Amino acid sequence: MTATLALAKQLIACPSETPQDAHCQNIIGQRLAALGFGLETLVSGPDHFRVTNLWAKRPAAQSEQAQAATPLIVFAGHTDVVPSGPLEQWTSDPFTPTERDGKLYGRGAADMKTSLAAFVVATEEFIAAQPATPLAIGFLLTSDEEGPALDGTVKVVELLRARGERLDYCIVGEPTSVKRTGDMIKNGRRGTMSGRLTVKGVQGHIAYPQLAKNPIHLLAPALAELVGLEWDRGNAFFPPTSWQVSNIHGGTGASNVIPGTLVVDFNFRFCTESTPESLQARLQAVLDRHGLDFDLSWVVGGLPFLTTPGTLVDAVASAIRAETGLATELSTSGGTSDGRFIASICPQVLELGPPNASIHKIDECVALADIEPLKNIYRRVLDNLHTGLVA
Repeated sequence: MTATLALAKQLIACPSETPQDAHCQNIIGQRLAALGFGLETLVSGPDHFRVTNLWAKRPAAQSEQAQAATPLIVFAGHTDVVPSGPLEQWTSDPFTPTERDGKLYGRGAADMKTSLAAFVVATEEFIAAQPATPLAIGFLLTSDEEGPALDGTVKVVELLRARGERLDYCIVGEPTSVKRTGDMIKNGRRGTMSGRLTVKGVQGHIAYPQLAKNPIHLLAPALAELVGLEWDRGNAFFPPTSWQVSNIHGGTGASNVIPGTLVVDFNFRFCTESTPESLQARLQAVLDRHGLDFDLSWVVGGLPFLTTPGTLVDAVASAIRAETGLATELSTSGGTSDGRFIASICPQVLELGPPNASIHKIDECVALADIEPLKNIYRRVLDNLHTGLVA
């Protein structure tokens, strides 16, 4: 059994359903401390939802003055997992890591305890080979990524920003690959912004529409216009911004009552060509133009981020090519990740992990053949960045 597989199994065996960490960070922290990392644990959140975060950093082997100009690469990820679901539907216990048919099964096998194990072992191997590297290395781990993400990575980022700590490169261990480890990495993600629109009308008897004001009818022309709008055209890295309605509710349930209000929930997934402010202004302008009486509230879940080709993209792509022979694909598809928080203090953020076909599913798994290549890719990234500093 390789060191990466052994550690992945140890982490999977920890039942760390959000927001529980279940000692995962202690296991990782002990190994990082042995490598010279300083450890900080930040516990956050209300009593009923306590979140554990770990910030670990190994400074470069240089003077304090020289360290200030030394690049820092951070491995970021989450130790929490989604609930297992009905246990009787699992072929083997979700928190008993099991090898079967060339795969490692268990909740978190793909999302993302294998990545965490690969981070650690890659770092151990790199430091053993380059103990005096001028490269600083950090780990940012949370137990609140699969949950509301209010007390996880965002809190650590706030702390680092307040202290003026600079991150140069970050790799998030999200399962980004499709068929083989390394065939796709995420060099950005779209932003997400949700809204709730309440259109006001006048309730009345359906047989006397002249005495009422139907908010469903009032909204219909504006809704058709919003559906047909081109919010932006995207760019070389992002598709155009999309607007989707997720819920509409109006009426009392009776078939003879015109409703007094209509509530519409919607969401923008937006690229770097738009901002929350520009999208809000354009949507409200449509509602105003149609003369609607309404209330509107907004929640920005995350801003878009983008890492264009450069030092980190080159180091990762080169590592993947050397380890697997693959020419990796850059992508910004999919949902959000904690990269959206880290990008506010780090100019170069990428996501790289194993194939994601089984994530959040019953019998989540990762192919055994994908585990060592993932660790080796992370190790090669460190080698590439180190070489760039000492060349």
